[in-house]
Amino acid sequence: MRSIISLIVPLLVVPSAVFADDSGLQRCRGLADPTARLACYDALGSAPSADVQGQRFGLKAPPSEAMQAVVSHIPGKFEGWEPKSRIRLANGQVWQIVDGSRGAFQLVDAKVRVRRGALGSYYLDIEGHNTSPGVKRVE
Repeated sequence: MRSIISLIVPLLVVPSAVFADDSGLQRCRGLADPTARLACYDALGSAPSADVQGQRFGLKAPPSEAMQAVVSHIPGKFEGWEPKSRIRLANGQVWQIVDGSRGAFQLVDAKVRVRRGALGSYYLDIEGHNTSPGVKRVE
């Protein structure tokens, strides 16, 4: 009896993914395009790929999310912001100013970085400027 228990207990701690249907693996193996195949395999894993993390950056996410910043640019002419302004980045993300700050600029295709701050806050860094308004992701 003891030997049977010693065989069963390790099976209980093996992740269920090991026993999952391998149809996903078969589907990925069948893709001819290497990029699509890699993306398929990434989607099967338990951790999201960097691209997926970038798309989710700033939205409600577990505190263990590893990504600390996302880099993009503001397409076209950027003249600044005021409280509650919304800023659309080239990657499709929309961030809203949440502090009382204002900024006036005359920039074109301004390079920006949205970085994680303390206690779930986010800040918008604009390349070449030392102003970082507090923001929250709205889209």
